[in-house]
Amino acid sequence: MTEVKVQNITIGGKNHLIFILGPCVIESRQHTLYLAEQLKILSEELNIPLIFKTSFDKANRTSVDSYRGPGLEVGLKILSEVKSQFGLPILTDIHESQQAEPAAEVADMLQIPAFLCRQTDLLLAAGKTGRVINIKKGQFIDPRDMSFIIQKIESTGNKQILLTDRGTSFGYGGLIADVRAIPIMQRTGYPVIFDATHSAQIPGGATTGGNRQYIPHTTRAMVAAGVNGIFMEVHDNPDQAFSDQATQYPLNRLADLIRQLIRIREVVQDSYDD
Repeated sequence: MTEVKVQNITIGGKNHLIFILGPCVIESRQHTLYLAEQLKILSEELNIPLIFKTSFDKANRTSVDSYRGPGLEVGLKILSEVKSQFGLPILTDIHESQQAEPAAEVADMLQIPAFLCRQTDLLLAAGKTGRVINIKKGQFIDPRDMSFIIQKIESTGNKQILLTDRGTSFGYGGLIADVRAIPIMQRTGYPVIFDATHSAQIPGGATTGGNRQYIPHTTRAMVAAGVNGIFMEVHDNPDQAFSDQATQYPLNRLADLIRQLIRIREVVQDSYDD
């Protein structure tokens, strides 16, 4: 398996389970810095590799009235502060090709949203930055077909690629977290991440719902299946969050879940394929 490096974090193979954590969207400078600080403290206490994630713009919100974020310029300034104050690697998503270069000046990892995972121009623009590219598997895509998306990034000369499973559409208003997707996508030779919170969504209506209570179950299953990392949106008060209230995981419950995941990883690690 290709090992992907982000600052001093190595992702892939039998390396440590890595964690990509942070709020869904930048709600304010103060709130973002607070969560970054709390997650930094937690990562040091639990000795886990941490990448901080949040979005400067949620361009794929269902309703035109939904909060999207502060935008590219303001958002990147806040992310730059997170990086300088806490020394954390940064992941943020991009929705348009012209966002790739400015975002790459701050972020260590660029994320391709699930709905846009087949957009060739966006993938090429992201790949050309040389940053690590995290591609969310579309809910509508067979995990075997992620190889064609990978080829688009590789055509730019960039082989710093992660694949993230965020559930698969199951009829209307439902997503299934299929553990088979993990080894299937790992056969591409790249590390695979499990998006625990978006997989718990219930799409439909003006506001996306979700089943937060099942996040520990699916996440434990995916670690047992050999996933290389966990992506999880985290909030100190999810019910008051500006987006994804139903699926962001409570900060005060995060440490206990991570401890469980680390123990599972230790038990099954020797059975993982390199």
